[in-house]
Amino acid sequence: MTFGARALIRLGALKKNLKVVRDAAPDSKIMAVIKANAYGHGMLTVAQTLDDVDSFAVARLPEAIQLNESGIDKPIVLLAGVLTNAELAEAMRRGFEVVVHCIEQVELLESVESGSATVWLKFDTGMNRLGFAPDQASQLLERLSGCPSVAELRLMSHLSSADELGNAATREQLALFRSIIKGFSGAVSIANTPATLGWPEITDARNELGIQGEQWLRPGLALYGISPFAGQCGADLGLTPVMQFEARLIAIKPLCEGARVGYKGRYRSQRDSILGIISAGYGDGYTRHFRTGTPVLLNGRRVPLIGNVSMDMLAVDLGPGAADSVGDIATLWGDDLPVEEVAPWADAIPYELVCGVMNREESQIAD
Repeated sequence: MTFGARALIRLGALKKNLKVVRDAAPDSKIMAVIKANAYGHGMLTVAQTLDDVDSFAVARLPEAIQLNESGIDKPIVLLAGVLTNAELAEAMRRGFEVVVHCIEQVELLESVESGSATVWLKFDTGMNRLGFAPDQASQLLERLSGCPSVAELRLMSHLSSADELGNAATREQLALFRSIIKGFSGAVSIANTPATLGWPEITDARNELGIQGEQWLRPGLALYGISPFAGQCGADLGLTPVMQFEARLIAIKPLCEGARVGYKGRYRSQRDSILGIISAGYGDGYTRHFRTGTPVLLNGRRVPLIGNVSMDMLAVDLGPGAADSVGDIATLWGDDLPVEEVAPWADAIPYELVCGVMNREESQIAD
């Protein structure tokens, strides 16, 4: 069957990438982050494939319910927690673990008359997003340790700049987290993908951070074969891209010097060449922010995007004398054209691109 744009999801690569994460900190538990449809890779398929992780993390209750009702029996963590009595009751009924990051959620737990949940108490060590101030730790630990609706109390925080290796802000956050968990014997989590793969404080957390209980890693991007570090691609870290985003070459025609291409005619050819039209656009998740010059891989070579991306199509300069054929497959990102290389052309980050794939046609699954 012919296709426009499609995402090929290689399940074998998921398993390989999980092993890379495990090997980085082998004594840790794994909380696989599969929110936002597993970063565009298909939440349920990814969960079914990563059946040997210790838990899954999603952002919101509906994501967790979808997993639960699809037969996923691993623990599921709600990273944003819950906000109402009804949501908390549903989370408890289904056995979900909840993150608590504000006083309203503490009060909600204290108001419960029956039921309990594992609670991840979140502290803001410098992200300035969700979480309590570190100086509230003692009070909150005492308060929630005595709360009947808290079956088990765990602690977490989130790093803002771990993708910048050597950044002093990360060391400050880790030091703050160390002060929060001092004397705490339960499970803790602060390690996202860049912390796991780039910071020795995580690989030797018992000595470096003073962790007494279990350490939980929260890998997201690495599972999908993508590097969080500028100037590196996943392969540099031993990772394999899971998503191959590709489309068909659907038209070939002469491109004369001086000819304008696409909406607004903002690209004008500087030479006689051959124009190619590829069946992908912003309706498929190939953002309109991609600039002229963005590389597209076709028949083993990079050809440049030219002009504005349309809803269903994009134009490339195939070059004088090109021998490409209608029906050839172009890689927008994936093997031999990492999403890390493509993203800067749209002033984007890899997370944004893979999460934005629209799946207008069902993604293909491969081993």
